[in-house]
Amino acid sequence: MVNEGSKPQAPVAPPHKLLVLKFAESRASELESLHSVVSNRLNNDFRCQRNKRRRTTGHDDRVGRNKFRKKRRVGEEDVTKSDSSKKDEKKVSRRLRRRIELSDNPESGFCTSGDGTKRLRTHVWHAKRFKMIKLWGFHIPLGLHGRGRGSRALLKKLKCGALVHDMSYCTAVQLEGPEDMLLSVLSSVLVPSPSTNSEDRLHNMLSGDIFGSAMLHHAGKPFSPTITPVTYMWRPLTRIAVNREVHNVSLCDEQQNIDNDAPFRQLWVWIHSAAFKEGSDALRSACESQMDVTGHSLKCTSREGQLGNLELIGSSAFQLLRKILQPARCISESSWHLKKCSADEDEDEEESKKTSILKNEDQISASAIISLTVNDPRTLSRNDIEIVPEGKPPGLLHKSKEQTMSERDAESLSFCPSLEDHSVAERIDLWDASRGICPPVEESVICMEKHHRRKEFIRLGGTHLGIQNASTEGNSFRLCPILLLKNENLEGSVIRWSIILPLSWVKVFWITLVSNGAHAIGLREKHQIACEAGLPYFPLDFPDCNAYSHFMAMEAVASDQKAELCPPSTRPPKVPIPPPWDCVRFTFDKESSKAGNSQSRGEEDGGHGVPFKGFVARTSSMLIDFLDKLGAKRLLLFPKRLDQKNCMYKFMKDKEILKQDAVNSEANSCVKQCFLRVLLLAHKEGVFEQGAVVCAPHITDVLTFRSKINNRELQIPQYSLQSYFLQKQSGEWDLQVPKDPAVQESYRWPIGFITTGFVRGSKKPVAGALCEATLLSRLREEQWKALPVRQRKKEIYVLVRNLRSTAYRLALATIVLERQEEDVKFM
Repeated sequence: MVNEGSKPQAPVAPPHKLLVLKFAESRASELESLHSVVSNRLNNDFRCQRNKRRRTTGHDDRVGRNKFRKKRRVGEEDVTKSDSSKKDEKKVSRRLRRRIELSDNPESGFCTSGDGTKRLRTHVWHAKRFKMIKLWGFHIPLGLHGRGRGSRALLKKLKCGALVHDMSYCTAVQLEGPEDMLLSVLSSVLVPSPSTNSEDRLHNMLSGDIFGSAMLHHAGKPFSPTITPVTYMWRPLTRIAVNREVHNVSLCDEQQNIDNDAPFRQLWVWIHSAAFKEGSDALRSACESQMDVTGHSLKCTSREGQLGNLELIGSSAFQLLRKILQPARCISESSWHLKKCSADEDEDEEESKKTSILKNEDQISASAIISLTVNDPRTLSRNDIEIVPEGKPPGLLHKSKEQTMSERDAESLSFCPSLEDHSVAERIDLWDASRGICPPVEESVICMEKHHRRKEFIRLGGTHLGIQNASTEGNSFRLCPILLLKNENLEGSVIRWSIILPLSWVKVFWITLVSNGAHAIGLREKHQIACEAGLPYFPLDFPDCNAYSHFMAMEAVASDQKAELCPPSTRPPKVPIPPPWDCVRFTFDKESSKAGNSQSRGEEDGGHGVPFKGFVARTSSMLIDFLDKLGAKRLLLFPKRLDQKNCMYKFMKDKEILKQDAVNSEANSCVKQCFLRVLLLAHKEGVFEQGAVVCAPHITDVLTFRSKINNRELQIPQYSLQSYFLQKQSGEWDLQVPKDPAVQESYRWPIGFITTGFVRGSKKPVAGALCEATLLSRLREEQWKALPVRQRKKEIYVLVRNLRSTAYRLALATIVLERQEEDVKFM
C-alpha cells in the first residue's frame, strides 16, 4: 500500500524500441511453459503434416543447370568471359520491361504498345478487369467481360451510387490570341456560336465561370457535315495576369497583336479522339484565315498527353467528390494569386467561396467551372472524413481546423505541404500544363509514411523528421490543380461531373475514387447511360460525322466475323451496318409526288453508297433557317425559342387552320434533307434495337393500334424480310420497293433509323432516332386531322421495326428541339 504522506508515482512510459533478446530472457519461463504445452499436443513431432504438404520445385536446381549446359554448348567461345560481363550482356526480359514501363508515371505523354497504340494511365487497372479494344489510337475499355447484359445492375448503381469513366482519350486544343479574334474564329466554326448567347451567359463564359458546348464545322460552312461536338472554356483574365508576373514572360510578341480594347486570352476546345485530327485541322485553318484578314497572330496548339479527364456519373457523384477532395486551405494566402496584387482580399474571398461551394450542390449552376488546388487524396485519413448514414443529408466532410490540430497534432505535419510545395503551388496552374506539372509523390513513399505513423502511434518509432525530408526529395509534390465541371442534362435524372487534372495525377485520383465506392465503366456502359439520360452519344448518334462512318465500318467487319463463326443453318440474317440513310429520299419523293411537286430529288442527290446525306439540325435557329429556305408556307414544326412563345397548342386545338394545306406545293425540293433527333417511347409494347427502321404509319394503323379491342399485329411476310434491304456486290445497300400486292399491303415507307436502342431494365425505356423533318410534319398534320381535338398529342405516332423482325410496333416520337432550344449536349 502507498503511505499517506508519499505521493503516487507517475506510470513509466513504454520504451520507444523493443529488444527481442532481452524480452525473451525476461519471459523465459513463460515461453518454456508454452513450448511444453505445444509439444505435448503434437507428441514432440513438429514436422508439417503430410496431407498439408505441397509439391514445389523451388529447391530443385536441375532445370537451371540444364539450361546453363545448353547455353555453353551453343556458345563455347564465351567460356573465357567473366560472370560479370555475361550479366551485363544479358537482356532484360519482356515481362520486366513491360512492368517497368507500365508502372512509370512521367509528367506527360502516353506509353505506347508495339504497334504505336497509346495506353491510358489506368490501362493496367482496366486490362485486369475489362475487355479492351483498339479504338481511335488508344487501348480503351469496352466494358466488363460478357455479353453486356448487366444493364439492370448498372442502372441501379447509377441511381444509388457513383460511376467513373476515364476520358483521357479526349484532347484539348489551346487557342491563344486577342479576345475579338478568338471570338471570330469560334463564330466561324461553332454552331451555335458564342455570340448567339445572351449577354449574361456570354459574360460568364468569357470570365471563365461556365463552359459552352457546340458543334464543330469547317470554317464558314454551318450546314456542312458536322466534325464533332466539342466543349470549350475560357481562361480567367486574373489567372493570365498573375501568370505573366510569376513567370516573367516577355510580352513583346503579344503586345504587337493586342490592342487596348482586345485583351490577350486563352481557351480550350475539347475534342473527342475519334475526330481529333479533323477537328484540330479545322481550328488551325480557321486561325490562319483570321490571321490573313487581320494581320495579327494566333496560336493553336495541342495539349495531348498533358491533361486527363475523369467523368463521375450518378446520384452520389458529388458526395464522393466532397469525400476525396481536400482543398489546400493552408495556402489560401499564397495561392497562384500573388500577394503584391492590389486585389488580394477579393481573391482570397473568391478562394474561400470556391472552397465553401462544395458543401451544397444546389448552389452550383449548370455548366459551372470550379478551379481548386487540392491535397493528394492518398494522404486523407479516416479522421478527416465524416461517415454519412444512408437516407440523411451529408454534413461537412472536413473537420474544423482547431479540432483537427488538437486531435492529430503529430499527423498534421505529414499532411500539410512542405515549403517547397508552397513555392510550386504559387507558380503552377492547370492552364500552364505545357510548362510541366510535377507528378505526385511515389506510392512507396506514401506507404512508408503510413507505416512510420503506425509505428509512432504504438511508440515503436522515432520522430518523422526524416520521413518529411525523404518525401520531399525529387521532382514531386503533394498539391494538384484541378478543374471541376458540372455537366448539364435534360431532366436532372443523371448527375455528371468532370475532373480535369494533370495526366500524371490520373492514376492517383482513379485509385482513390474506386477505393471509395465508385464503379468503373467502359464505352458500352457509357452508351447505355446516355440512352437512359436522353442524351446523344458520340459517335453513334452523329451519322453526319466522318467518325460515325469509320466506327460503323469497324462494327460491320466485327459483325461479319462473328457471323462466320456460326454454321450456315444457325447464322442470323445479315442486316445493313450502317443503316442506308439515303433510302429516306424515296419516301420524300413519294410524298412530293402526292403533293403535286413535279421535281424529283433522286437524280440530284447522286448515286448510292454515301453514308449520310443531308444535315442534322441541332439548334432551333438551324431548323428555322431550313424552313425559310424550303419556301413552305407552314410546316407543323415548332422549334423552341426563348424570345417567342410556343404556338403548338394553338394549332393543335384549332379546327379551322388544319383545313388548309400545311405545305406549299411549290416548295423548293432541291434543299438538303433535314433530320431531327427524336425520342421514341413504345406505345404499349416492344423493344427497339439499334439500327431499327422508323416508318410512316397509315392513319388506319394508328387507329388500329390505339384501339383496345382489336389485337391484330401489323407484320410483313417472312419471305420478304431478306429483300427489304438488298446488298449489292459493291457492299452498298438499297431499299427494295415490293411489287407483290400482298407485300405492298403491309409495306411502310422509312423516314429514319434508330441510333440508340432501349436499355434493358429501365423503368421508362427511351430510344433515340433521327427522322426527316418534313415527313414528321406531314405525319403530324395527317394525324391531327384524323383525330378529335381532345385526342391530339404533341408527339407523333410512328412505326418501328427491328431489322431482324417482321412485326411493326407503334411508338410516340418527341422532337427534341421542341422541348429545348439546343441539342448540343452529348456524352
